[in-house]
Amino acid sequence: MDPHAVLGVAPGASAADLATAYRREAKRWHPDRGGGEDAQRRMAAVNAAYEELRRASGAPSGGGAPAAGAAPAPPHRSQAGHWLSERTRWALGPELLGALEEGEAVHLVTPVATWASPRSLLALTDRRLLWLHDDAIMGRVRSLRFRDVEQVTHRLRRPRRRWAVLRLRTRAGKRVSFGEVPPGAAAAIERHVAGVLAAR
Repeated sequence: MDPHAVLGVAPGASAADLATAYRREAKRWHPDRGGGEDAQRRMAAVNAAYEELRRASGAPSGGGAPAAGAAPAPPHRSQAGHWLSERTRWALGPELLGALEEGEAVHLVTPVATWASPRSLLALTDRRLLWLHDDAIMGRVRSLRFRDVEQVTHRLRRPRRRWAVLRLRTRAGKRVSFGEVPPGAAAAIERHVAGVLAAR
């Protein structure tokens, strides 16, 4: 997601404008104000966007950062996903981060729906598809390695074509489907997986 859009600032915004926008969004989305899990995710996105734009603007660390909900320090090597960007770690959340293998690169994270869970989160890594059934009680994290995939396709859903359906067939004949996938994300996943299949 575009960090400028998250904070509601134009490209090239000054450090002062970034700080003002950050405070505004922090007041709106801070978990202490309620809002549950959605507010936590949005606040995480606000923190990550502010930190990214602050660094890009060359603003010094420390005193210039707003106090409310300040962006976290870089992760220690013992933390899950320490090799990933802060934005990617926040997008994945603790359960998907904990399921990653050491050094596993994450190319894309997107919300999707599955037959088992209308609220799921799908990650495309350099090795597999990894997803979280957000509203499930048990067996929340699942994965499918590229070496086990036989075919991948996607199509836009009618009538408005605002969402896509991503379908995979495994070598064992099992079918895995993801619905309500943003069309750009579905196309990117299909390209990536099809490229891996063509190369093997």
